[in-house]
Amino acid sequence: MKHSIRIDGLADLGRAAKEFLALTAGHTLIAFYAPMGAGKTTFTTAVCKELGVREDAVSSPTFAIVNEYRTASGESVYHFDFYRIAKPVEALDIGLYDYLDSGSLCLMEWPENIEDLLPEETLRVSISVEPDGSRVLSWED
Repeated sequence: MKHSIRIDGLADLGRAAKEFLALTAGHTLIAFYAPMGAGKTTFTTAVCKELGVREDAVSSPTFAIVNEYRTASGESVYHFDFYRIAKPVEALDIGLYDYLDSGSLCLMEWPENIEDLLPEETLRVSISVEPDGSRVLSWED
């Protein structure tokens, strides 16, 4: 089934994140595909906020590759940024499969840099920037 969510601006992020979580319930591996500046980290922050993660705790893990956050219920959320990964083996070196196999929610930015390592069940979400500046998330499950 194809899904899409339109985000009309920053004020609409909370609604979009809540809808996204409802529509993707049961998926723990979520990969965001989008060009630089499309809002991957901004949307990930909104999703984490909806889960009860302190907003000031969420930041892009560009240099660390992965950040771990705790939801309001104490569950782990892993936020990956594979932008600086030059070779897939670098992702393996951080123990990628330990995270992916943990059962915890894994939100991944720049997954195209490790595409061959992603499990089949990974939900692949595209974020496009519309001419009016809005964003559209789309995926198929």
